[in-house]
Amino acid sequence: MKRDHNRRMMLKSSILGAITIGIPNVIYCNNKNNSQIYLTESKTGSRRYPSLDDAIVSEMVGVCHFNFDRVKELVAIRPELAKASWDWAYGDTETALGAASHVGRRDIALFLIQNGARPDLFTHAMLGHHDIVKSIVEACPDVKNFAGPHGISLLRHAKSGLRLKDTLSTEQINNCEKTIAFVEGISKTDSITDSLKLSDQEKELYLGDYLYGDGPDDGVSVKLNMMKNLSLGKLGKSGGGLIQIKPNLFKYNGTSSVDISFQKENGNIVSVRIEEPDLTITAKKV
Repeated sequence: MKRDHNRRMMLKSSILGAITIGIPNVIYCNNKNNSQIYLTESKTGSRRYPSLDDAIVSEMVGVCHFNFDRVKELVAIRPELAKASWDWAYGDTETALGAASHVGRRDIALFLIQNGARPDLFTHAMLGHHDIVKSIVEACPDVKNFAGPHGISLLRHAKSGLRLKDTLSTEQINNCEKTIAFVEGISKTDSITDSLKLSDQEKELYLGDYLYGDGPDDGVSVKLNMMKNLSLGKLGKSGGGLIQIKPNLFKYNGTSSVDISFQKENGNIVSVRIEEPDLTITAKKV
C-alpha cells in the first residue's frame, strides 16, 4: 500500500529531530601541517555519526570523475575515502573507484586501488585486464549484461579505457582493445544509448527545477549530464541518467522499481510524477 508524501516527510522529520538532539554539528580538523584542506559542518540531521559525513563522501565520489589533485588531498586526510560509496538516487550506488572507472581515469583508479579501493568487473574492463574480465564472465555468465553506476554498460567501461590513449603504452592499448573486442563479442547491451532518442530541442522541454513542497530541499532538478543526456538529481544538483522507455516515461538508470513520468500541457512540460513501490510524488515545474 502506498504511503503519501506528507506522511513520509512527517515521519522523517520526527526521526531526524530526535537524532539531532544528541549529536552536535561536526567540523573536520585541519591536517597535521595546520593547513586547512577542507572544512565541512553538518547540516541538522544530515550526519549519521559515527559514519563519515555525507558531504565529504559525496564530494569524494564526485571528484573521482575528474579532479586527481582533490582526490589526493582527501585521501591524504582520510585514506578510507578511497573506498567511499555514494547513493545518487534510488540505489544508483557508485564508489569512488567506480566513478574513475566509467570515465576512463586510469590514473585516479590506480591511485585509489593503491590506497585500498576494491576493483570490480567494471574497473578491470576499463583497465584492459582481459584475462580477469574473461574469467569472471565465464564463472558468472549473467554479469555480461549487468549495468555499472548510472546504468553504464560493461562495454562502455571497456571503451573508456582508451580515453587517455596518449598516456598508455603499446601493451596497455593492445590489452584495452582486446578487452573491448571480447566484451563486444558477448554483449552489446547499453541501456542508455539504446533508449528512445530525444532531440536536443526535445530535451530542452524537460530541463529545470520541479518542486513538491515548501522546504528548501523539496524538489528535484532535471539537467543534462556530461553525455548530454537528461538526468534527474536532488534540487539544484546533477543526478543519474533518465532512460526513456515510452514517450514521457523514463527509468532512472534502468531502476526497475521507479517510474518517472512527465506531464505536458500545450506542448510544455508542467510536472513530473515519481512512483516508487511505497511512495508517489508529483512535483510542479517552476
